[in-house]
Amino acid sequence: MPIVRSFRIVTYLTAPLLVLALFGAAPATAGPQSAQSAQSAAPAPAASATGAWQPPLSTRGRYIVDAAGNRFRLKAANWDGAQGSWTGSGSITDPANHHAGQDSYGIPLGLDRAPLAQLLSDFQALGINSIRLPFSNEMIHATTPVPDAAVTANPQLRGKTPLEVYDAVVTALTGAGFAVILNNHTNTSRWCCGVDGNERWNSGQSTQQWADDWVFMARRYAANSRVVGADLYNEVRRDVLDDPNWGLGDGHDWYAAAQFAADRILTEANPNLLIVIEGINWTGLPVDGLPHGRPVLTPVRTLSNTLVDAHKLVYSAHFYGYTGPRHSGATGIGETSDPRYQDLTRDELYQALADEAFFVTTEGRHYTAPVWVSEFGIGANETGTAARTWFGNITDYFADHDTDFAYWPLVGWEGHDDWALLRYDTAGHRSGILDTGDWRATAWDHLMTSPGLTGYVEPGTTWRMLATDHGDQVESLRVRAGGDWDSGAYKAVCPDGLRLIGLAHSGGRGLCTDATAGDLRAPGDARTVVTDERYVPAGGDWASGYTKLQCPAGQFVIGYSRRGERVSAALCAPSARAASGIGGRTVWFDRSDNRPADGAGDDFAYGAYKGQCAAGEDIAGIAFTTRVGSAQGPAAVLCVPLPS
Repeated sequence: MPIVRSFRIVTYLTAPLLVLALFGAAPATAGPQSAQSAQSAAPAPAASATGAWQPPLSTRGRYIVDAAGNRFRLKAANWDGAQGSWTGSGSITDPANHHAGQDSYGIPLGLDRAPLAQLLSDFQALGINSIRLPFSNEMIHATTPVPDAAVTANPQLRGKTPLEVYDAVVTALTGAGFAVILNNHTNTSRWCCGVDGNERWNSGQSTQQWADDWVFMARRYAANSRVVGADLYNEVRRDVLDDPNWGLGDGHDWYAAAQFAADRILTEANPNLLIVIEGINWTGLPVDGLPHGRPVLTPVRTLSNTLVDAHKLVYSAHFYGYTGPRHSGATGIGETSDPRYQDLTRDELYQALADEAFFVTTEGRHYTAPVWVSEFGIGANETGTAARTWFGNITDYFADHDTDFAYWPLVGWEGHDDWALLRYDTAGHRSGILDTGDWRATAWDHLMTSPGLTGYVEPGTTWRMLATDHGDQVESLRVRAGGDWDSGAYKAVCPDGLRLIGLAHSGGRGLCTDATAGDLRAPGDARTVVTDERYVPAGGDWASGYTKLQCPAGQFVIGYSRRGERVSAALCAPSARAASGIGGRTVWFDRSDNRPADGAGDDFAYGAYKGQCAAGEDIAGIAFTTRVGSAQGPAAVLCVPLPS
């Protein structure tokens, strides 16, 4: 196993060497921990200088849409600082020990140099409509007011804690019409992203504490409808000893942790938020000959997330020219012979982008969702031909593929961070991409003005995966409200509005959809837990020799449970429509795949036999064997025509 091999290598590296070897710090951010009482920030005015749009936001296929169903393309930038800027060595009070010599004081950069009104006006001049606003867990809990020097240009913020300053920034941004996506960037208020104590969501804190902080933040801004999203954690990556993973069910399982936090946010805090889940940024040791690389969103192809609201999930990825598909971005110690993105030809770059992230935008899959490139960027002083070419190529790709994006970073100090779109000197004078002479402007303008889908987005068919690999996945709020329907078993239920249409013979995977008929379930909370053959009609043996769990007449399967590999129960719900009266058909899949020829929904259980009803059918029963020595997972389903 790569993790074991990596551990053995790590034990022979000195700490300083390991820190240098593991990662080159990407332009990203850091964050901290503590505790204050929750209070909702004031709701934002409806006025918008960034165009007319109606919150809340949701998703339709690969697109984000507003409350009216109109496309809302995230044209965003990262206003960093509240995640922390200290690099982790030397005095924290010395600006020289902060990223690019910029001490953010744990609040968004630039508040010491320009009034909020000026900053907002400059943001609007860029043409962006949304802001990714990083924070740290430490910022949430800090009780010491920021020093006056941190808010010189905004004296109204004197005496406020970092979180209260963050509140004021959120209110100002949303009042000016911007959509704000909260981003948990770091745990401690320290610049990321190497081996710095911020590698995982639960570095230095428990997953429970991390999710609790998210519930706190989501509740805090729940009254502000222009706070539209929760970006769960930034650049999940390897720490000194261990890799993060996607679906192993252990303490480093980012897939499970994101699922846990997302459902808590939507059920306990604010059901209107988009949930942004970033892919895994790095695993392995960056040493030639050892396993290493940047998984990004590749695991989503075989294990995708399904939330309690099937239309709130957005996936995200980061791309910088100096990193690569298997390159950490380091120079010197820790640099491998793998190509960086800026070393790839245009065609090679485009293939890498498709393979690592943009396959997710393919319609009609269980993983289909918007992909938001929530970080990319380059310096205004960059002179390298390869780096400049990469920036032109990747912005062309984003333009041609109608991509949602967020540039890193938005604000910096003049003479310090040339990556920033806008830079401010100590007198508040602005320079940057809005001025003549910034070479990035051509590519930026092309990206900002590129045509894309606008207006109303027709709702399409939704497909979502269910996985009981390591526990329950009950994504129906209506079912959750009714309590545990099969105690001790692993249970899975489709989100409200979707029905079960496919099952795997082993592994506990399922497929949900609203194909053809939309929400079939009748109003109310009626449900039937089926554990035996009592509802199989006389003369209706559709799977001879097998145990059959069949729904009562007029009901269909919305969920299932298992104990080990054996089927435990089927969960049925009444249909809102009269039964068709037409007999069903048996779909067997215990010896091979048996899915519709069009492949709708895609392979929802890689490596396992699976069966799936047609789009115009629903599942009315599940059959399995109890023979000793046989796999006792689902072997067949009864597919019946949808009610008229």
